[in-house]
Amino acid sequence: ASNDGLSILIPNYNNVCVDQVKDLQRLAQGLGIDYEIIVADDDSPDKASIEANQVINEWPHCRYIVKETNTGSAATRNFLGEKSRYGQLLFIDADVCIPDELFLKRYLEESREGVVNGGISICDDDSLRSCLRYIYEKDAEPLHTAEKRQENRYQEFRSTNFMIDRESFRKCRFDERFTKSGYEDVLFGKHLKQKGIAVAHIDNPVVMRTFETNPDYMAKMDRNLRTLHQFRDELRGYSRLLTLDNGIHIPAVKWIIRGWHRLFGPLERKNLCGPHPSLRLFRLYKIGYYLSL
Repeated sequence: ASNDGLSILIPNYNNVCVDQVKDLQRLAQGLGIDYEIIVADDDSPDKASIEANQVINEWPHCRYIVKETNTGSAATRNFLGEKSRYGQLLFIDADVCIPDELFLKRYLEESREGVVNGGISICDDDSLRSCLRYIYEKDAEPLHTAEKRQENRYQEFRSTNFMIDRESFRKCRFDERFTKSGYEDVLFGKHLKQKGIAVAHIDNPVVMRTFETNPDYMAKMDRNLRTLHQFRDELRGYSRLLTLDNGIHIPAVKWIIRGWHRLFGPLERKNLCGPHPSLRLFRLYKIGYYLSL
C-alpha cells in the first residue's frame, strides 16, 4: 500500500453505477493524482445491473468485483478497504450522483488523519412529492448542514460519502454482524469516538436523485427498526428513536402507543405506501412499530 494517492471505494447492490464511476474517473484523472476506483458488488440478484457494470473493468485504474456471496454493506466496505492500496480511502454509495467538478478536490484539500464526512444533498424535484423517502429526506435536509453535523460529529457520521485514512480504517472497521444495511454506520460513528479517531464534517455532499418506491421504503424501514432493536444496547445515545424510547418513563404511555399501533398501524402503513404519505404518520408508525417489537 502506498500512502500517497486515493482509493475510491464503492459498495454496490442492484445499481448500475457506470455514470458515477465515469465522473469520478474523469475528476481523478484531471487532478493528476495516483488513484484507483474499486466497485464491489454484494452478489446483486439483479444480473442485468452486473452485466451493465462489467464495462468498468475496461477503464484504466478501475475494477469491478462481484462477490460470490451476499454479506451486507458493512462487510462489503471492509472488503473494499482490504482490496485498496492508497493512503486515503473515499467511500461513496453507488446510488448517488457526483455534484460538480470540485468534488474530489475538496476532499483532497481536507486530506488528514481521521475521517472527513462530506454529507448528502437531496435533488429538487416536485414530481417526487408523492415519494415518502424523498419528502422524508427533503424535510430532514436542513438538519444535516456541515455546521449542524459538526455539533454532534460522531452521532452524525454517515457512510454514504466519507474519506478515512488507511491507518484509521485499520483500527476501526464496520461491524459485520450488520448483515442488512441500516445503523451499521451509526455504530461505526460510536466506535470512531471510542478509538479517539477525529471526525470532521465538511460541505461536500453527493446528490440523491433516485428513491425507492413507498412499499420498498417501508419494508426497508421495518427491517432497519428490527436492526435497531437488536443492537439497541450498543446504539444508545446514537439514535433519536432510542432516546425517545428511553425518555418515556411511564409504562402506560408505551402501552397506549403499542395499542394504537396494533389498531392503526395497518392504516398508517396504507397511507405511507400510497400516493399521499404523511410525515407525521410516518413518525408515529416508527415509534409504534419499534415499541411493538
